[in-house]
Amino acid sequence: MPSTPPELPAILQKYPLQDRDLSILDFNHRVMHWAERADVPLLERLRYLCIVSSNLDEFFEVRAESHITAWREAPNAETNMRTVLDAAHALVERQYGIFNDSLLPALAAEGMRIVSHLDRNEAQRRWVRELFLREVKPLLVPVALDPAHPFPQVANKSLNFIVQLKGKDAFGRSNDIAIVKVPRVLPRVLRMPEKVSGGETLFVMLSSVIRAHLADLFPGREVGDFSHFRVTRHSDLWVDEDEVKNLRTALRQGLHQRHYGEAVRVEVSSACSDELAQFLLRQFKLPMEALFKVQGPVNLVRLQQLIQLVDSPTLLFPPYVPSYPVQLHGNEQSVFERLREGDELVHLPFESFDGVIDFLRQAVHDPTVLAIKQTIYRTGNDSRMLDLLVEAQRRGKEVIAVVELKARFDEEANINWAEHLELAGAQVVYGVVGLKTHAKMLLVTRREGRNLRRYGHLSTGNYNPRTAALYTDLSYLTADARLTADMDQLFVHLASHSRLPRMQRMLLAPFTLHRRMIAKVGEAAEAARRGRPARIVAKMNALTDQALIEALLLAGDAGAQIDLIVRGACMLPAQLTKNIRVRSIIGRFLEHSRVFYFLVGDKEELWLSSADWMNRNMLRRIETAWPVTDPALRQRIIDECLIAYLHDERDAWLMGEGGRYRRVVPEGGTPGPGAQDALMARYAARHGVTK
Repeated sequence: MPSTPPELPAILQKYPLQDRDLSILDFNHRVMHWAERADVPLLERLRYLCIVSSNLDEFFEVRAESHITAWREAPNAETNMRTVLDAAHALVERQYGIFNDSLLPALAAEGMRIVSHLDRNEAQRRWVRELFLREVKPLLVPVALDPAHPFPQVANKSLNFIVQLKGKDAFGRSNDIAIVKVPRVLPRVLRMPEKVSGGETLFVMLSSVIRAHLADLFPGREVGDFSHFRVTRHSDLWVDEDEVKNLRTALRQGLHQRHYGEAVRVEVSSACSDELAQFLLRQFKLPMEALFKVQGPVNLVRLQQLIQLVDSPTLLFPPYVPSYPVQLHGNEQSVFERLREGDELVHLPFESFDGVIDFLRQAVHDPTVLAIKQTIYRTGNDSRMLDLLVEAQRRGKEVIAVVELKARFDEEANINWAEHLELAGAQVVYGVVGLKTHAKMLLVTRREGRNLRRYGHLSTGNYNPRTAALYTDLSYLTADARLTADMDQLFVHLASHSRLPRMQRMLLAPFTLHRRMIAKVGEAAEAARRGRPARIVAKMNALTDQALIEALLLAGDAGAQIDLIVRGACMLPAQLTKNIRVRSIIGRFLEHSRVFYFLVGDKEELWLSSADWMNRNMLRRIETAWPVTDPALRQRIIDECLIAYLHDERDAWLMGEGGRYRRVVPEGGTPGPGAQDALMARYAARHGVTK
């Protein structure tokens, strides 16, 4: 007999959890609002629309497979698939509505147009045709489907055409469906030269170029209905770590397979015939709900290319130059001398990531530094840190890199990092089987007289110079002997899998972090029951862990005052509670820092962490959290990361009825600067930097 599902705790019966997938989609509605805001420069509005498309791609690549699998196993069963896909359709419909009804007219008013075949004059059509014959047609190989030519392998998120053909082929057969795969090397947006643009800034989409010349690909046949299409595939790369002998080799082999995983979504043009649409759904074994008919390009992400082809600074955000964290180099001191006086903080992107790179650079060039250990999760293509680690190895220092090969969508870059470092002679390890190493740590060991002293860098973000200019994160530098000893023990554990000793300052997932965070929330609940002060303010990217949500709901019911600043998915139903408020900040920069504040009676604690409050982070990853004990740094973080965001009246959203969010509107009607704007101004004034 099937087992009876466990009964939900009473607190979750009182406050049912929000649906995670619907919460993710609702987050993207908030992001898309930036594409509608009149106070946002036009090309940035287009960029936000592209960001939503990119987010949706990842949503389908990672989250949709379970819904589609459930439908395939029981097509007539009641599942959550239709609810989730209906919400996705509503988001896409709004997205293309903004694109067609708002952004395209606004671009035209600025003299920029995407010109379709029907709107092109004769000179422009000649230019497009010459382009097609010279640059495009030689790379296209149309495949007419028959028993000897089955439906070709169509890569994830690639541009393709499906074409219905009339008449007979060269052998007198009626193969009436053909597929045209478009190579990724071709740019999706092309700018017309001045000689045919008539003084305007004109663009053509590659799909429009091919569409206008489909007949050239099928000489002797008549082209009937057609549509460009794009299929999204499940792309969460997985290998059985217990079975493979070399994880790096297995992942590199799996990267190719990712492009051809299970189909989860098909996008076609709004004019696509029902016959061709149904053909694609049958081919990819998808339900009708997984078909998205769109009025425009099937991949709005590629419109980022249009932004790059335009030289109009007034249509972009004013450039922001982050200030250098001069606190690391006061009075001509080395960073090591400065850290011996106390911990330091770098608030990204308002301060420059160059300060962190210089910390590593000083360690590499300091002859008294003996060892450098670093975790690598997402690093991007910027090679500065890689080059420094290689240089450290060349100078005879001990270099240990813990490389997380399974960082989603960064696997290839991290494999390349690992191979490069190994060739240089560094010791490279891949963490713990079954657990992603998501902790962000850099540890330097230095000889000072007869003693060895450690200096550490811990971060809420990645060692990625590009995202460090786009994401808000906190970099924490310390010479605290207890904290750096914890870091060293963790590096030893990751390399040797030896038993961890008791940590002195650090909390660590999957061992202590989850339990201790629940306990701290419980302490606030108990204080509230006793009539003592109880306050929690937590800032994170996502809140989906059931046990932590239960603890927060119980604390709120006990009277603790709780503010949650959650950028994305939040399953806690704050709209049903009295003492818990959930707000989301969507700004120019992506909110990424994790900050947890607890006031219990007269005891105040502040923790920084690499981990969101998600089950995967707490139980299936190596994550860190550490306390901020310096009163001045603690107050600075409270002011800049918590209070500023709780008072934001420009970029803030509050969870409301039904779990949906409403934008915060100030009582006076005119919002002040958002938290991010205020921080940009504060740091510019503090360091004499102008925007």
